[in-house]
Amino acid sequence: MSKPNVQPSPTGTASNDPTPSMAVNGSAKIGGPAGNPLESPQSEAFTRDTLHRTASLAGMFLDLEQREPVAPTVAPDDLAEQLDLGLGEAGLPLDRVFELLGQVMEMTPRTSGRFFFNQLFAGRDAVPTAAEMLTALMNSSMYTYRIAGPHALIEDEVVRHMSGKVGYAEGEGIFCPGGSMSNLAAMIVARNQACPGAQQDGFDGRSMTAYASADAHYSFDKAAGMIGIGRANVRKIPTDARGAMMPEALRQAIRNDLEHGAQPFMIIATAGTTVLGAFDPIDALASIAEEFGLWLHVDGALGGSFLLSQKHRPLLRGSERSDSFNWNPHKLMGVPLSCSALLVQRRGLLRRHFNERADYLFQADEDRFDFGTMSMQCGRRNDAFKIWAGWKRHGDAGYARRVDRLIELAQYAAQCIRSDPQFVLTAEPESVTVCFEVRDRASDAICDRLLHDQRSMVGHAVVGGRRIIRIACASPEVTERDLDRFFEHVRAVAAELVPLTTSERKSGSAC
Repeated sequence: MSKPNVQPSPTGTASNDPTPSMAVNGSAKIGGPAGNPLESPQSEAFTRDTLHRTASLAGMFLDLEQREPVAPTVAPDDLAEQLDLGLGEAGLPLDRVFELLGQVMEMTPRTSGRFFFNQLFAGRDAVPTAAEMLTALMNSSMYTYRIAGPHALIEDEVVRHMSGKVGYAEGEGIFCPGGSMSNLAAMIVARNQACPGAQQDGFDGRSMTAYASADAHYSFDKAAGMIGIGRANVRKIPTDARGAMMPEALRQAIRNDLEHGAQPFMIIATAGTTVLGAFDPIDALASIAEEFGLWLHVDGALGGSFLLSQKHRPLLRGSERSDSFNWNPHKLMGVPLSCSALLVQRRGLLRRHFNERADYLFQADEDRFDFGTMSMQCGRRNDAFKIWAGWKRHGDAGYARRVDRLIELAQYAAQCIRSDPQFVLTAEPESVTVCFEVRDRASDAICDRLLHDQRSMVGHAVVGGRRIIRIACASPEVTERDLDRFFEHVRAVAAELVPLTTSERKSGSAC
């Protein structure tokens, strides 16, 4: 498939692309002589004209997404040559700026296209998307009630509602810029709880250990390195055939560390692993945490949304016994990136571990809604408004239907794999990810070819020493027919690839 050339032509369309360019030419002329009110970025007329252009550009992007669900693939050096990305002394006319914005959008991967199965977020929910756009327009921050106003009350309500779903009767929480930051904050609180003097005076020299499944998210290793625990002190506990942590192996690892003088402080349960989508047995891990007096954190970045489904929430049985919980609505709830909530069971913990005095900022007599006193950040983006708007639109029932639909799509994909002798299902799906191989073909080569041909964007990973293809069913706008076409594309691409050699098969490249 030919790739569009995004170099601007005199007519304003891409030179080798028969479809209209995404450049937006408004009626107002910007860049005229000094004194023109439209020349000033501070003028109301300039702002309104720019926002109208933005709306037009958004509409053109939606049209492009329908025509071409998968963006063209261009190497970084080639893309840098095609796009005018350099910054300089002089500014540009607004027409040219919006032409460039359109060209960048044309070349951006389309995460809401119907053949995007690459990450654990997909699709577009119009209401939270609109709230996200309005958030940028309002440009408030969330560190004090004085500057956040109603948005502080909105975040408090969303946190209260999410905490109730986890099972925290008196919990609290804060929105963080992504699940990795939520996990980092949880590890800091757990460390401080186990070593009270660390926050003020630093560590006392003891080796502190945390425990996560072998398939847990990489952010815990990163967090341990950042806060002085050390990556090597995050113990990786073996998983069973489903990809879930094995409780007895965890208990033995804790006992071994205690015998050797280490100080265990934290157990991390994963609710929906990144590749297989497996759920650790939270209830059993909670009992072990109570047995040894350890902090239990649930990384529900993916699986937290299952709490909204009566049918699937049993996968998180025991979550109410945890000490903290990470939940990312930007994954399965259709909320624009990023939107991650760290929830803790006991009120007051976040302020205890993150509050610092700043009289020039925190000036309220009552600081309940001064969320800067319970966050790792000062200036903090408003991520609650968009999930609140989406929840207002859909309610618990609407989100339950969404989660159930995503599971249906994953089960349909698994059945397509089972019914084709060319395919091998890696494991029975437990959530929205489905992993498989094509016999005698390299999984990474298939994924690369699908993307190169603009047929689909899907990722690969290693499970049990084998390179597999992972489908993420995260958008309810995807249909069974779309999945059928995806597998048609896989078959077509696989047929064009050279079969693997015997040694390549033995190495785990494919079945």
